[in-house]
Amino acid sequence: MKLFDPKNHNRSDQHRKIYAYCELAYTLVDFSAAALFVIGSILFFSATTTYLGTWLFLVGSVLFGLRPTIKLYRELAYLRIGDIQDIAKG
Repeated sequence: MKLFDPKNHNRSDQHRKIYAYCELAYTLVDFSAAALFVIGSILFFSATTTYLGTWLFLVGSVLFGLRPTIKLYRELAYLRIGDIQDIAKG
């Protein structure tokens, strides 16, 4: 098994389950980050709401940073299933 190989999610039922959960988490984080950026942008139109808009940008940025973390978690979860020997070979 190679890390970040798109075919990994079809190796077993357990792989498919991990993939499905991670894709759901990735999509929720992605949607939430985008929504916070849009709302933050709207709040920047008024000087009185700029402070809140700045916080929404910050939280949205953290969520965008979480996206690659979810993918790395997925790959590490695949390794925990027992494919470490395959990684060492390839």
